[in-house]
Amino acid sequence: MPVVFRHDGYKFFFYSNEGDPREPVHIHVRKGEAVAKFWIGPVNLAASDGFDAKTLRLLARLIEERSVLIERTWHDYFG
Repeated sequence: MPVVFRHDGYKFFFYSNEGDPREPVHIHVRKGEAVAKFWIGPVNLAASDGFDAKTLRLLARLIEERSVLIERTWHDYFG
């Protein structure tokens, strides 16, 4: 599970096996028991369990700010 970055206890990552065929670029976020998945380009919430709306907006902003890093890491890892 490659971790792309961490921020204030949130872990932003993707799974080593992202399906076959592989889904488009996205990022998972976890903090405690709460999890979310965001599509990249444009940033859009795919799923969430345990995060409130305010936190999801914060996460979307953080992902938008780091979308180049996320996409680069994704393509470097998956080729």
